[in-house]
Amino acid sequence: MSNSSTAERIVLGIEYFGYGFKGWQRQPSAKPSIQEEIETALSRIANSPIEITCAGRTDAGVHAVHQVVHFDSPVYRNDNSWVRGVTSLLPDQIGVKWVRRVDDSFHARFSATARRYRYVIDNSPVAPVINKYGVTWHHVPLNEQAMHEAGQALLGENDFTSFRAKQCQSNTPMRNIHHLMVRRVGPLVVIDVKANAFLHHMIRNIAGVLCEVGDGRRPVEWVAEVLAARDRVQAGITAPPHGLYFVDVDYDGKYGLPVMADSLGPLLVSPANHLFKPDSL
Repeated sequence: MSNSSTAERIVLGIEYFGYGFKGWQRQPSAKPSIQEEIETALSRIANSPIEITCAGRTDAGVHAVHQVVHFDSPVYRNDNSWVRGVTSLLPDQIGVKWVRRVDDSFHARFSATARRYRYVIDNSPVAPVINKYGVTWHHVPLNEQAMHEAGQALLGENDFTSFRAKQCQSNTPMRNIHHLMVRRVGPLVVIDVKANAFLHHMIRNIAGVLCEVGDGRRPVEWVAEVLAARDRVQAGITAPPHGLYFVDVDYDGKYGLPVMADSLGPLLVSPANHLFKPDSL
């Protein structure tokens, strides 16, 4: 491990299983957090205090398979140190997948042009055991086709006040959803959403609304009515966090960052691993 004092901007691809953590953001009153665990490990490798910035913060219990972070290192460390060395110092639920070196024009949050999430529902009659905190269980049969049809009302740029948490700190409720797809593979129903950005609890509130359509409590047309109401009270429940995965983030190709591996691997104990390949959704 070299001690050369060459400052550089480093980008890491991170995955984590969020159960047991208080969310991404480091907070003195909420421990443990994903951010704090990673910063502590990075600081040990760099032998200097390191602060990181992520592409998108996630709530307590939410997972990620392609989170992107950047930081400025005051020292040089080789790629193996940033990947395997850091991972060796992290809890088992967190790992570094790759590293890239970029110029200082890159910013994990502000350089991102789109973000993508998936909400995974186990629609079995009996609750899962092994993957209890990797999916959300909904035992009432879901009509995924009706959910998909209803979700198309949310496409494009809209005011998502009805899908915004009360504590959301965003300056505007306007967001642009690029795609929203709902598909079933075996017992799993997956809601796949890509947008320029998301409001606090936006995906979980969308999932809650679509489940009400899927199990027949509401008609397909109700989703458009909820959106138009611009009233959070009209949207119903917020779905649980543990079915939610941050799965991708888009950047200009000039940065040369890896594309999403697009697999939840061991997080989903299911024969339907192909569910997470791009051509399956």
